[in-house]
Amino acid sequence: MDPNRRTFLTSAIAAAPLFIPRSAWGANDRLAYGLIGAGGRGRYLNNNFQKLGAECVAIAEVYEPHLEAARKDSPAAKPYLDYYDLLAQSGLDAVVVATPDHQHAPMLFAALDAKKDVYLEKPMSHSLEQSKVMIEAVRKSSQIVQVGMQRRSAPAVIEARKLVDSGILGRITLAKPMWNWNVSKALDNRPLPGKLDWKRFLGSAPERDLEPMRFRSWRYFWDYSGGNMTDQGTHLMDVVQWFTGAGLAKSAVCFGQEAKNTGSEVPDVFCAVFEYPNLMATWTLNYCNSYDNDWSIQFQGDAGTMILNNAGYRIWKEPVPKNPDPVQTVAAPIPIETHIQNFLDCVKSRQQPNATVEVGASAVSAPHLANVAFHAGRQAHMAADGFSAA
Repeated sequence: MDPNRRTFLTSAIAAAPLFIPRSAWGANDRLAYGLIGAGGRGRYLNNNFQKLGAECVAIAEVYEPHLEAARKDSPAAKPYLDYYDLLAQSGLDAVVVATPDHQHAPMLFAALDAKKDVYLEKPMSHSLEQSKVMIEAVRKSSQIVQVGMQRRSAPAVIEARKLVDSGILGRITLAKPMWNWNVSKALDNRPLPGKLDWKRFLGSAPERDLEPMRFRSWRYFWDYSGGNMTDQGTHLMDVVQWFTGAGLAKSAVCFGQEAKNTGSEVPDVFCAVFEYPNLMATWTLNYCNSYDNDWSIQFQGDAGTMILNNAGYRIWKEPVPKNPDPVQTVAAPIPIETHIQNFLDCVKSRQQPNATVEVGASAVSAPHLANVAFHAGRQAHMAADGFSAA
């Protein structure tokens, strides 16, 4: 047990139901899982897991209003304040972890110790060095771990990759992932309604007095996340590396500003440039403008160009004329259901899922490196092992 685990502060509300552990899966067996972290993303995942036939039997959450909201969707689930108590409940097959980034590693380790399979939200880790330890822990276990990078299971994205593999774009020399949302604003530091166990939220993060905006907008503080760089960059830089076979970034530079998100430590406008052995990539994010709204990735090859986004993909042959029509277009959203279903299938089959911890570590490696460059104000270079920067 974690020696830093804090004393359980409140009593659980309901008696634990009894469940029979799965020794062999039948076609109609329902996976019983616990939800750790019932904020907006956690409740979204919870609803989609239940739509696919899984059963939420336990919820651990440090903020009472989030717990109450999640229990409306899963009224039979036993509530917990402490995730260790959830992991001790009998009959759990798996856990869904949807907490701030800094809690991912300790919660993964605890779940593995409890012999639970894990659906772990992205970004997988809080640092390059942490990624290595997380991979080692998973590979020493027999558990199935899926990182929540749903593009890995999206039919349109998989189809687009096959086209790139066919050589339709020729040699790709530049990839340009981009994310535009006009959502940035000053952080809300008003008092929180409802009870929050602040010390449990902090976990292993540095101790400090409660500031409500640190809980409401935890992604905007380095103690709890890698900022917008790893939050969105994990998705997009993974696709860049996956489609091009580029491997890990050799180096990165990054510049950014806190433009409208007053109170934040994290840029809401930035540009990072990555050097790969045979590729360059620029990753830009602007939360102060909605032109070309949402995410997109442009792959530029000497035989063609592909733009991939939330609607699908389009391809243009070289040379591109003025005001060209694409030669191929596929419109398709990026569903979460296929990624969750892949995890559920792998829990039963014990096959490796689409987004393993190795994939998760690779996906977040370039964004982690860019954060190192941003904080140091210089070009950062990836170490040979891919788990540290120089």
